[in-house]
Amino acid sequence: MRRAAGGAAVSVQGLVHSDGYAAVFVLVMLESLGVPLPGETVLIAAGTYAGSTHRLSVLLVFAAAAAGAVLGDNIGFLVGRTGGYRLLRRYGPKLHIDQAKIKVGRLVFDRHGGKVVFFGRFVSVLRTYAAFLAGTNKLAWRRFLFFNAAGGLVWSAVYSFASYAAGHAITRASHAVDIVFGALAVVAVVAAILVVRRKASKLIDEAEVAYPGPLPER
Repeated sequence: MRRAAGGAAVSVQGLVHSDGYAAVFVLVMLESLGVPLPGETVLIAAGTYAGSTHRLSVLLVFAAAAAGAVLGDNIGFLVGRTGGYRLLRRYGPKLHIDQAKIKVGRLVFDRHGGKVVFFGRFVSVLRTYAAFLAGTNKLAWRRFLFFNAAGGLVWSAVYSFASYAAGHAITRASHAVDIVFGALAVVAVVAAILVVRRKASKLIDEAEVAYPGPLPER
């Protein structure tokens, strides 16, 4: 594990040294659209490298990360909107996800989708899949874009400027941040599951009122 982690860290550092802003933009973009890549790690590495060598501009590191985050999330949203929902409608019943459950998911995103998109940027797993889920659950694109851009800008600023200022210490700090946010995310998910189970019938009724009749295929 340590050897693999060390190898990954070396490869990320090598990408930053050789490709600079392009590495930040591409890895953050790919992670944001749903590919499990170390977008946050490369951002921290680039910020640290900029602070210790001044061979990169921290403002351009921030700009590359923000652009990658917003663009990647919008591609992920589009994939979810055009393909994810269609797959869910076609194969959902085989996974015991009927139209009533799909409507409940859409209702949750209609009510709290902005929070999921914004705060999901700071949680590893949600950062990768929040945009796809938002598209799959038909979150309004303008609303998604606002919270997505806000989350991407804040996340990029926090990690690029903090790593620039704190150097390698931020790498260790980021693990603690991930653990804290990850624990909070687990608690939030468990709480949400319990609430949904307790209020399942009520949510189903409310979702049916909000989206009456059969759902469209696309």
